[in-house]
Amino acid sequence: MKLPLLAICFAALSALPTHAQVVDKKALTLEGAKRAITAAVAAAKKGSATGVIAVVDDGGNLMALERLDNTFGAGANISIGKARTAVLFKRPTKAFEEIIGKGRTAMVALKDFTPLQGGVPIVVDSQIVGGIGVSGAASAQQDEELAIAGANALAPGKGGSAADSAVTYLPRDKVNAAFAKGAPLLEVDGYKVHASHRDEAGKAEVHTKDTDIIYVLDGSARFVTGGSVQDPKVIQADEIRGASIRGGEAREIAKGDVIVVPNGVPHWFESVRGPLNYYVVKVH
Repeated sequence: MKLPLLAICFAALSALPTHAQVVDKKALTLEGAKRAITAAVAAAKKGSATGVIAVVDDGGNLMALERLDNTFGAGANISIGKARTAVLFKRPTKAFEEIIGKGRTAMVALKDFTPLQGGVPIVVDSQIVGGIGVSGAASAQQDEELAIAGANALAPGKGGSAADSAVTYLPRDKVNAAFAKGAPLLEVDGYKVHASHRDEAGKAEVHTKDTDIIYVLDGSARFVTGGSVQDPKVIQADEIRGASIRGGEAREIAKGDVIVVPNGVPHWFESVRGPLNYYVVKVH
């Protein structure tokens, strides 16, 4: 007796190993998308750039978008188009702009296609998990640089992965270089780690959202907390600076000390004795 063709097909499929029927696939989470945008925004602010940053999943669906102040209105749609083009065609959009520039103009008729420099795939462990697009920076080259900064934030060892949080490793040469001038080591959604360096007193500060956790590595200083900031000025969103603090509590801090300054509490390095190096973890 012959089995019907359909039954034969089912029998053949059931004989296949399970791993031949499914594959493991990484997916971009909302946390990962926000991490990429945070990294791109940080790079933009460092270069005093404007721009709109969009992140899509591997199907080209929008997951997150952020528009920096003073960026032109159409930037949002263009950045989304760049991100979708990069992920759906699995190549940076710069490649397609160059191809069209060499005469292959028929490509512009393709659906969901934005062949403008500034879109790159997001790759984790050799898998494309999404795309990031930037529009509205000072140049097409800067659009792409900001997009790359965002995509790189999800590379293993650089602040996280697409599916879950990964270990972040910062080699000593990078840490030492950051302390030499005082610079951020890591800035992601939820917290920041800064390598801070002071040779002299600073401005009085108030962070309305961030809590500072300070760990002194070298040097000593007179550190004042509480009281009221004199001549306060808002220098950016949620950040206030002033000339000094009136009142408050003064402490002598030195190597090994840890100080936790809750958000909203004024604080001030009133005097610094010798080079002062300290970690600051900013939690918000």
